[in-house]
Amino acid sequence: MIKIRKSVVRVKNKKQAKKKKVYHSFSPWRYYFVGTVIVLVGISLICRLAYIQVIEKDYLSNEADKRSLRVTQSISHRGNISDRYGEELAISVPAYAIWVDPKVVKKAYAFTKQQWLESKEINTRNGKVKYTKKKFYESKKWSALAEVLNYDLKKLAKVVSKPRGRFVYLKRQVNDPIVQYIKKLKIRGIASQLESHRYYPTGEINANILGFTDLDAKGIEGIEKSYNTYLQGQNGKKRVRKDRDGNVIANIKIISKKRLAGNLQLSIDQRIQSLAYSELKRAVKMNDATSGSLVLLDVHTGEIYAMVNYPSFNPNDRSQYKAYKSRNRAIADTFEPGSTVKPLVIVSALKNKKARVDEIINTSPGWMHIGGRRVRDGHNLGKIDLAMILKKSSNIGISKLALRLGPEKLQETMAQFGFGNDTGISLIGESVGNLPIRHRWSDFELATMSFGYGITTTTLQLAKAYAILGSGGIKYPTTILKNTNPVGGEQVVSKKIADQVLHMLEGVTQKGGTALKARVDGYRVAGKTGTSRKANSGGYGDDYVAIFAGIAPVSNPRFSLVVMINDPAGDHYYAGDVAAPVFSIVMKSALLLSHVRPDAMDSNYTLLESL
Repeated sequence: MIKIRKSVVRVKNKKQAKKKKVYHSFSPWRYYFVGTVIVLVGISLICRLAYIQVIEKDYLSNEADKRSLRVTQSISHRGNISDRYGEELAISVPAYAIWVDPKVVKKAYAFTKQQWLESKEINTRNGKVKYTKKKFYESKKWSALAEVLNYDLKKLAKVVSKPRGRFVYLKRQVNDPIVQYIKKLKIRGIASQLESHRYYPTGEINANILGFTDLDAKGIEGIEKSYNTYLQGQNGKKRVRKDRDGNVIANIKIISKKRLAGNLQLSIDQRIQSLAYSELKRAVKMNDATSGSLVLLDVHTGEIYAMVNYPSFNPNDRSQYKAYKSRNRAIADTFEPGSTVKPLVIVSALKNKKARVDEIINTSPGWMHIGGRRVRDGHNLGKIDLAMILKKSSNIGISKLALRLGPEKLQETMAQFGFGNDTGISLIGESVGNLPIRHRWSDFELATMSFGYGITTTTLQLAKAYAILGSGGIKYPTTILKNTNPVGGEQVVSKKIADQVLHMLEGVTQKGGTALKARVDGYRVAGKTGTSRKANSGGYGDDYVAIFAGIAPVSNPRFSLVVMINDPAGDHYYAGDVAAPVFSIVMKSALLLSHVRPDAMDSNYTLLESL
């Protein structure tokens, strides 16, 4: 029994041994397979990395830069222009430009097929289905945008529907409330950018001398153009890297440094300028003239305290703009100065010792033949001195002095007083006038030049010539900028002769003179009228230019002032009636506002003033 059990046990043990599986702790083929896969993956990653870093490096870098690199701009606002006391004449204020990206609009507002199918309509006549698509710009948002920008809706649709456009201006120089309103519309593809808007607080008063800028804040007329580089400055540009939300995460490179614009301070006194413009405008309209100009100069510094023109325009409203209104007539328009050049002929005669201060010249019988033509006075003045020649504006007397001088001496003096040359003001559009230089002159041509025909000048040139008389014969550089460091002038004629002629001119504004209306209460005034005929294709017609040029106060000259009224067509056209009253009002205001003490007049002068 025992043996049988043992055999049974052995059989059972053998069966159990057969059923039990045996596992090996290490499998070589699996190890090799996994290792091979890891190596291949590593090699492929290394190859891919090498391909990206070496072969496609530039391409991928460029693609990354396209999505993240941007150029930001730091705006440098245009410099301000002010008068001599700091009152603003031209300023730059923030404004915005509204622009559209047509590609974004097209992508954002293109209709899907389902939207197009939902807009179908049934044509009841023939039973056919007609599909209609509502145009995107007919929505209320686009209508509101067109209205606030003052755009025609169809024109707006045409602009934003450009097939390849990425940037199109809709409107520029708009204010912040409009921008905020547009933002609330939340129209995709519509954006704004900051820019500058030029504003002129004094409007039409200074428009002719300041000029104006274009939409890009670039000067295109007047001082704005002449000093554009100085006023404009330079915007700063910087390349930066931005994230997907538009935040700057790195500053890459400064493309151009921001340069602040400069501010200009003019020599203009806006108080005098405003009054001068008002009086000139009134005189032009009252006398039914076509235009006028006025210049006020400081005789000791050459600074321009006032320069006005009429007609003018409001530079803040470009709808008023017309080319003829924008011209600075004081430096651009030339005219024959008429009798206002007679003092220079006397200066030349005294300087070249062709006449004496107390010399008497016979003008009888009030006319004379020169070169087969007649020169005449208004009436027979008889025997008169040099002062009376100016006081009565004698053509006969001044012609005789010119014939003594000859053309060369007379031309030399006029050139020294600035005729035929620019004034040095450095403004765009200045005319130099015309001082004929030729070898042969007839006696009649020389005579007519002595009373202002055959030569042309500007209002500023004439004011500068009279400033030389007022400064004691010194010619100072003319400037429209405030002169903080006055420079020396050039002595073109002796102080003695300049003072002698200045006192002769005082008689013009006294009793018996041609410009009683030019007098200024409390101040002694020297000046000269000039009423010249305007030349036309057939000679000289019946149109006139009325000019008055003067200096005050005579005892201690401070200002020279020239008023020119072009083509007065009213009842009066003589300079003593048309231009002299403007001179009186403007000069009085200039002297009082500049705190110039009144003259201590003698009893004879006071008596004459009261008559």
